[in-house]
Amino acid sequence: MPKSRIRKKADYTPPAARQPAAIKLTNRAWVAPVMLAMFIIGLAWIVVFYVTDGSLPIDKLDNWNIVVGFGFIAAGFGVSTQWK
Repeated sequence: MPKSRIRKKADYTPPAARQPAAIKLTNRAWVAPVMLAMFIIGLAWIVVFYVTDGSLPIDKLDNWNIVVGFGFIAAGFGVSTQWK
């Protein structure tokens, strides 16, 4: 049986070490206070609506005051996505 030819393989050279990418964190100190303020305003809006039997905060909105309160809370969650 004929002997197979041996191929010469190139020497292994490991890939160049990657430098970790610098993460640029911007100063977002405003996010936490704004987020908490939105949560508190939304909660206060709903509580005031229920405590005053619907006459406050805005009488003409009637039950839409609940939607406004939850809107503030949802905006707080929206702002929280900017927190790093």
